[in-house]
Amino acid sequence: MIRCLVVDDEPLALHILEDYISKMPFLQLVKATTNPIEALTLVQAGNVDLVFLDVQMPELTGIQFLKIANGKAKVILTTAYPQYALEGYELDVVDYLLKPIAFDRFFKSVQKAQSIIQPVIKTIQQAEPVQQDDFSTDFIFVKTEHKIQKVYLHDILFIEGLKDYVSIFTPAERIITLQGMKKMEDALPEKHFVRVHKSYIVALSKIDSIERSRIQIRDKIIPVGDTYRDEFFRIIEDKNI
Repeated sequence: MIRCLVVDDEPLALHILEDYISKMPFLQLVKATTNPIEALTLVQAGNVDLVFLDVQMPELTGIQFLKIANGKAKVILTTAYPQYALEGYELDVVDYLLKPIAFDRFFKSVQKAQSIIQPVIKTIQQAEPVQQDDFSTDFIFVKTEHKIQKVYLHDILFIEGLKDYVSIFTPAERIITLQGMKKMEDALPEKHFVRVHKSYIVALSKIDSIERSRIQIRDKIIPVGDTYRDEFFRIIEDKNI
């Protein structure tokens, strides 16, 4: 799957591209946002393969975005202004889509992106050691307020349980579900996730540091509860080199 990000200050343009992406079996929408700063953060974190990027945005233009991103994701520019095409191609964009974007033109553009991106993804995957389980493709379904949502396990940073609901935190979003912590804990592979507090489950691979009884994952500090401390540190000790 090619992980896609849509950045546009026009909600209608976002919805059109979301719909187009949903029709393509080899594309996965990571995020559609009107906030280019949020989008840039996702790109710089390495969570995106392909960006559909509007040129004219008030906070950060598409050209400025391209220069800051510095090639960390492939880009298809989207705009109503053809005069930006040359500068975009000089910055190595995959394609340039003029609004209003027709589906057949979109289809041709993403096929071009696929021919560029997927050989790179395949090379990276072949370079990685074969694992007993394919954690990168494992997922769970959780019921949110309006839908049942698919959540890839490798995207989960940590899970926080509150009084009446559970929050699943990923780099892209916070997903709220009415499932309880025990049911959530049972659904997750213990090889990759551990309960560290009555209110927290953490992804072991996402832990940045541990100081005394505090875990840091990105900018979040998570306490280790007395009930879970011994088992947690036994797991950590087993992973020490």
